[in-house]
Amino acid sequence: MITPTLEPLGDSALLIRLGDRIDDVINDAAIALAERLREHVDAAPAYASVCVRFDVDKPPDADVLLALIEESLAERRSADSSGVVEIPVRYAGEFGPDIADVAAHTRLSIDEVVARHAAATYTVAMLGFMPGFPYLRGLPPELVTPRRATPRTQVPAGSVAIGGAQTGIYPRELPGGWQLIGRTPLTLFDASREEPALLHPGQRVRFVPIER
Repeated sequence: MITPTLEPLGDSALLIRLGDRIDDVINDAAIALAERLREHVDAAPAYASVCVRFDVDKPPDADVLLALIEESLAERRSADSSGVVEIPVRYAGEFGPDIADVAAHTRLSIDEVVARHAAATYTVAMLGFMPGFPYLRGLPPELVTPRRATPRTQVPAGSVAIGGAQTGIYPRELPGGWQLIGRTPLTLFDASREEPALLHPGQRVRFVPIER
């Protein structure tokens, strides 16, 4: 049973909390709720909440908002109909400098780490950290690896990484502390595109190993 709570975020946004943990059911509910609310307001899902943004002079009607929340939570969320997005990745070597550490932590060989990471189908739980950065749920439990003790000041764009029980892709060069296991040549975020972010919450993703 999901019981939402609403919290103000300044004078032009509010936060709809659906839970307090990373959970597939709660995340699915947050994604579905954000999709429903976008018909009326600007909404963005996180793992267990939805941020609603609005013009300070034109706040959303409270009764309409509450009704939409109740309707969304009462419905069963349908599967994403856009199919699975394949992300090509060159694993290991110079593109995945931390994969040996992941292998050592998980007691798997590097080839096994690659095979298991690429065999899973992931769901984009949310975009965050910076524009276009996808937090992907669905990492096989045996690949769960803590973040690096010392973050890097520069992580190359396209780096595919593991951070705890999540995997993700760095959309541009920036600092970061996740374990780097590979890199994709795809551009995750381009402000000049009609849809700047390549991935969106609720989308399914699979990694495909490629040669250099």
